[in-house]
Amino acid sequence: MIENFINIKTTDGLIDTFEVMPDEGGPFPAIIIYMDAPAIREELRDMARRLASMGYYVLLPNLFYRVGKEGNYPFTFAKIREDKSHFTAMIKTMDDTTNELVVSDTKYILEFLDNKKGIMHEGYGAVGYCMSGQYIVSIASTYSNKFSAAASFYGVKIMTDKEDSPHLGAEKITANLYLAFAEKDSWVDDEALKNIEKHFEKNTLNFRMEIYEGTEHGFAFPDRHTYNKKSAEIHWSRIHDLFQKHLK
Repeated sequence: MIENFINIKTTDGLIDTFEVMPDEGGPFPAIIIYMDAPAIREELRDMARRLASMGYYVLLPNLFYRVGKEGNYPFTFAKIREDKSHFTAMIKTMDDTTNELVVSDTKYILEFLDNKKGIMHEGYGAVGYCMSGQYIVSIASTYSNKFSAAASFYGVKIMTDKEDSPHLGAEKITANLYLAFAEKDSWVDDEALKNIEKHFEKNTLNFRMEIYEGTEHGFAFPDRHTYNKKSAEIHWSRIHDLFQKHLK
């Protein structure tokens, strides 16, 4: 595998980004991983490596670059369960990282990909977790001509009562959209799941939604206390099938 740490310039600064790809072959389809609220860490880089091992060029951008980098965020992930101040700081950082900001950042990430040698430019993929569910839907609708497939796992804030709620762009999405949720999730209740499924089935042409039985929020992360190995492997299988079919 080939790994690098790069910077992508935006109007607000430099997004420190991890890139990884197979060390031979190509050109490779490109995929962007949109991180969860605990932010950049080795666990996410390992997931990027696993995705790259399937034959993809993968970018993992630090969406919190405006406030800090790994090891220097306003919070420490290891302390969020024992120290309320760290949890509060993480939630504030997440809330401050709005859809508008991430959609803007994605413009520059896409420009980087469009000019990157050794990758395919026919259509990109995106996968997001937790807080990035909202971003996945927003970037898929805003840049509908750029993304061929997008997936979100236990995503939050996909459907809200705000004027810029991501679900309002459902009709614009042309990518194959896969939304997966945990069965028990304090961030997304049963009513929200029903409303999300109904709305996207009605308004998005290529849509699939799935609820993973016996899981809780964060089930795909090996270092999380809610990790569910069986469901995590199903999640990898779904990612493989989605991108294999629609990116390659």
